[in-house]
Amino acid sequence: MSAEDMIIARFRCSKCQGEECETKEVAMTGTGLSKLFDIEHNHFLFVSCTNCGFVEVYNPDILNGYKSGRLGTVMDILFGV
Repeated sequence: MSAEDMIIARFRCSKCQGEECETKEVAMTGTGLSKLFDIEHNHFLFVSCTNCGFVEVYNPDILNGYKSGRLGTVMDILFGV
């Protein structure tokens, strides 16, 4: 089971106590050369409560226990995707 699936299964909004959510993985550049070359090596999981809209942000690398998104970073470097 992925970290995203576990969050969805166990979700409870800390604001309204709602139990349903939507998730979206977002990739962002860092600072320095990664920003200059638009290399998106920072990945985050945004979880939005469908009842009140409150958003929580998670680092999937920590939740999964390993660094994710390496292929995407390589593709960014090679093709500027």
